[in-house]
Amino acid sequence: GAEDGDADGDAADEGRKGDAAGRGWAAGRARTRSRRDNAGGARKRAHGPGRGRRDCAAVAEPQTANAQAEEDRDARPVYPLTAIVGQEEMKLALCLNVIDPKIGGVMIMGDRGTGKSTTVRALVDILPEIEVVAGDPYNSSPSDRELMGSEVSAKLNVGETLETTFMRVPMVDLPLGATEDRVCGSIDIERALTGGVKAFEPGLLAKANRGLLYVDEVNLLDDHLVDVMLDSAASGWNTVEREGISIGHPARFILVGSGNPEEGELRPQLLDRFGMHAEIRTVKDPELRVKIVEERGSFDENPKTFRKEYDDSQGKIKDRLKEARKTLPEVTVSRDIRLKISEMCSILDVDGLRGDIVTNRAAKALAAFSGRTEVTEEDVGRVCVLTLRHRLRKDPLETIDSGDKVKNMFQEVFGLASED
Repeated sequence: GAEDGDADGDAADEGRKGDAAGRGWAAGRARTRSRRDNAGGARKRAHGPGRGRRDCAAVAEPQTANAQAEEDRDARPVYPLTAIVGQEEMKLALCLNVIDPKIGGVMIMGDRGTGKSTTVRALVDILPEIEVVAGDPYNSSPSDRELMGSEVSAKLNVGETLETTFMRVPMVDLPLGATEDRVCGSIDIERALTGGVKAFEPGLLAKANRGLLYVDEVNLLDDHLVDVMLDSAASGWNTVEREGISIGHPARFILVGSGNPEEGELRPQLLDRFGMHAEIRTVKDPELRVKIVEERGSFDENPKTFRKEYDDSQGKIKDRLKEARKTLPEVTVSRDIRLKISEMCSILDVDGLRGDIVTNRAAKALAAFSGRTEVTEEDVGRVCVLTLRHRLRKDPLETIDSGDKVKNMFQEVFGLASED
């Protein structure tokens, strides 16, 4: 009987402790709800029998003009694009993607030490400015629904005035050691369960929206991360699924990858998702090699002075890109040229229709870059190697380079004389 009494007393004590803990938890929950409801950024939600999905609050630092200025000031000096000697194919591919991001990005493969990373990072100086919604973590457009986050879209639906600002087209570097959460974004599960708020921490794909995402040594990146990036780049949307919670945001960016083929090739189905493929080779001319060495030495000694020497040329190409983006919607391609492009892709046995679509887009971008509103055969000739060489089926017994094969087929289909 004494033992039973002790057991009952212990049970009562445990019950009182449990009640106290429950009251403490409920009080803490009430205080949390009170603070959340009183906060200016909290949204009001209906708590009825048919309660719907909880709203999502994206967590991001506010982007202001001062923050942008500080970022520009603290950034490392970048080698000017117009100071890069040679590598015209790579520079052309990058500029065409800036003019029309729907081309689908560019894959740059070449020997080590040929300036691949330097050229891509040199784009920072010439990228145009875009209008964005102030403080939005996704660089949302104030007018284009496809480039707009859900929160901005909801504000627009109720007629709320959006505060806008201008920022340079973002360029994001993706390190090889990045995790999937850092790339796609993550959800704060603790806040979701205890506070009833889906707090989303935007990742690199959100930061790169309406900009460029650069992956150095992309052939060494984990395949599942490459799949995620290519799917987002193709669809323009990134969806994060965590613990039964689904959050999506716009992720339309230009994917730029570079690598050394000696370190491994990309899978063909992944390579096909890049709009363009540029092959870079080491410069053989001694005069050019000496010039490159001297230019690089001057930049390393005094970057500011060296960059000032190219201010005019950098400004000119930036203006050209800005005008080309405005001209692009007016550019047309004749039906005869479209037919020849498709005939060329068919004879080359290119799988799918991506080759046809990208070649048409790239030719239009090149015409706009040249200040014209009509695509010519020469435009197609300059871009077809970039857009088709990586889509040909690999033949181990093939002796001709895939780029030369595309060039020869272009000359045959378009009836042009062979060029030396």
